[in-house]
Amino acid sequence: MNSRYRLIALDAATGPLVIVGNGVADRLVYKQDPPGDVRAFDAHTGKPAWTFHTVPLVGEFGSDTWSKGSEKYTGHTNVWAPMTLDEARGLLYLPVSTPSNDFYGGARPGQNLFADSLVCLDAATGKRKWHYQLVHHGLWDYDLPGPPVLASIRAGGKRIDAVVQLTKMGFAFVFDRVTGTPVWPIEERAVPASDVPGEQAWPRQPFPTRPPGFEEQGVTLDDAFDLTPELQAEARAEMQKYRMGPIFTPPSLQGTLMRPGIIGGANWGGGAFDSESGILYVKSSHAPAIARLRKVTAPVAGSVEAEYVMDSAGGPQFHNGLPLFKPPYGLLTAIDLNRGAIVWRVPFGDDARLRAHPALEDVKLPEHLGAAGAPGAIVTRGGVLFAGGGDAALHAVDTANGQDLWTFPLGRRSTATPMTYRAANGRQFVVIASGSGRDATLTAFALAGQGR
Repeated sequence: MNSRYRLIALDAATGPLVIVGNGVADRLVYKQDPPGDVRAFDAHTGKPAWTFHTVPLVGEFGSDTWSKGSEKYTGHTNVWAPMTLDEARGLLYLPVSTPSNDFYGGARPGQNLFADSLVCLDAATGKRKWHYQLVHHGLWDYDLPGPPVLASIRAGGKRIDAVVQLTKMGFAFVFDRVTGTPVWPIEERAVPASDVPGEQAWPRQPFPTRPPGFEEQGVTLDDAFDLTPELQAEARAEMQKYRMGPIFTPPSLQGTLMRPGIIGGANWGGGAFDSESGILYVKSSHAPAIARLRKVTAPVAGSVEAEYVMDSAGGPQFHNGLPLFKPPYGLLTAIDLNRGAIVWRVPFGDDARLRAHPALEDVKLPEHLGAAGAPGAIVTRGGVLFAGGGDAALHAVDTANGQDLWTFPLGRRSTATPMTYRAANGRQFVVIASGSGRDATLTAFALAGQGR
């Protein structure tokens, strides 16, 4: 979850509106923390036009999915990622996030609508058209992280105007954007129960039958760091200290190895869609986390008001800073939305610090260790994909096979999805941000001699 919010301007039949999400501080764990309502305002007067309650008020649709009156005091459930507007139809798509407490839901039993849901609204009125919850009773901070992607595809022999939600879980959920009907079946499958007192984890979670997951999911000992036999044995011994299992294994007091971790999978970089080929390109992170809870023994009024809170959600390491899991740590995937199939998936980026680790000095390493990072990619009509995605370089990638055509070392970690624009003289530029603080830099690229 993140405290950023997004704005959409809409020139609706009722007049121009400004629609905003709600900025809520991350990981608040007290009752009556701020709810994540989405609001529209008249662009001329500033007067409120409508409000959509992401945690339904008593009596509203969905309020019965919050047991023991928890809809009255549960907050968050905000829309921090960008919203998407189908301007022609006046349909607004909200990627809604996880409710508080992010990792322990003992105080909010139930399915918890509209948390972790893709919600379609009538943009002019704020009325719900349809919704689909992608995580029931969220316990993993698997909030919907990126803007829904509008895509016209041909599936099952017919043309479908679709909306695609990429997730931290490494799934791409594909719906008819008007009706909300899944383009391919979504199955509710049994998942592990919680062993934390008071927690009632939801017994089933949604799994799309197509496309396949674009990230590795769940944890076994086979996932241990394996670049030498000795390090693999050490990593496996460390992993056995934690709870392991398939995706959606709940957080625990022992500590659960969760994969994907809290940054995903996909994140705010979203996907890059090629409308001519029907292929969606996704930069994702292979960044597991330790989901360990601790009991609150001395609640602090206004700050902590919960039985259990997250003690650790960081990346698991061993042997003086080596990642506990084997590479790669970032992936680039091409998904054919016409067939619901993966075309190719390749490691993306590298990690210079890991290459310099003393324990790997004489080890033959993969060509690409992969780079975890939230930024995404952009795709051009010329068949070139541009991406940084947390790597310390900008990559130009061949959309046919995912192989690098060209890379440029940025000297610092990339921190944004690239952008492209064409100047008045016809010259096209690609720009990417890297670094942070006083080291933040914008770097622009263009073909030599292009334009007038």
